Amino acid sequence: MNPLIDTYSEAENRALVQRSLNGDRKALDALIHLHQPFIYNVAWKMTHDPNDALDLTQETLIKVITKLAQFQFKSSFRTWLYRIVFNEFLQTKRRKGEQRFQSFEDYGHQLDQIPNSAVTQEEAMIQREFSREMQISCMSGMLMCLDREQRLLYILGDTFGVDHNLGAEIFGISKQNFRVKLHRARKELYNFMNKKCGLVNRNNPCRCPKKTKTLFENGFLTADKKSFNVGFRSKIQDYVVQHYQKAATTVEEKYTELYREHPAKDNFSKDTLVKELLNDEALIQLFTP
Repeated sequence: MNPLIDTYSEAENRALVQRSLNGDRKALDALIHLHQPFIYNVAWKMTHDPNDALDLTQETLIKVITKLAQFQFKSSFRTWLYRIVFNEFLQTKRRKGEQRFQSFEDYGHQLDQIPNSAVTQEEAMIQREFSREMQISCMSGMLMCLDREQRLLYILGDTFGVDHNLGAEIFGISKQNFRVKLHRARKELYNFMNKKCGLVNRNNPCRCPKKTKTLFENGFLTADKKSFNVGFRSKIQDYVVQHYQKAATTVEEKYTELYREHPAKDNFSKDTLVKELLNDEALIQLFTP
């Protein structure tokens, strides 16, 4: 389910909201399941940690449920919903990733401290999955070096392909302002990657397989510590509207596509987040008019 695509039905969402406010828990369940995957995957990129993302998603959905009765059916439900969601993302307490990644300069220094080990072709094949983990984790760390607003703008505007029309509505700013802010975030991220990352600029010495071997040999990369490359069935690319017109230059498009290849989670268990919310009688009482 993708709330960004053209076939998104405002009428269906409004009907689910109305039924939810009338006490229909199946409708509320359907409404949450429709939007939860997108909310979680944006939260995952915002926090650099799948568990923090799950906590942030749950906290945010609680806010949405308790404010559902305030929806006046005068605007798009999707816009109303994501304004609440992303305001919560911007105002939430600092997460571990924000404490670990202070700036691009500091992060670059951290990367420089990991030696580039010599890697044979056979070793690269054996450690392929760990190298992928290293790549996704490293690129996610780069996002954390942006401030919160820039990070969210980049995640939505470039990684998930939200166009300037919807982006401006969600952030409550003009289309021009959305494009300007996105350009600044994109420029900061690209400047760092162009100077540091071998995936974007092959003149850079930093290579995921070489760093991976060092971390693997020192016990920092193990099968039980994988958080980013764990066999999820979908990718962020699945959320991107196919006719989205990229504003980036040809060179910049390269790292945008790298981010869109990152895994996305869509198979949430009903025994965790949704069921826990719907079984909270006190919470359900709060959102009914």
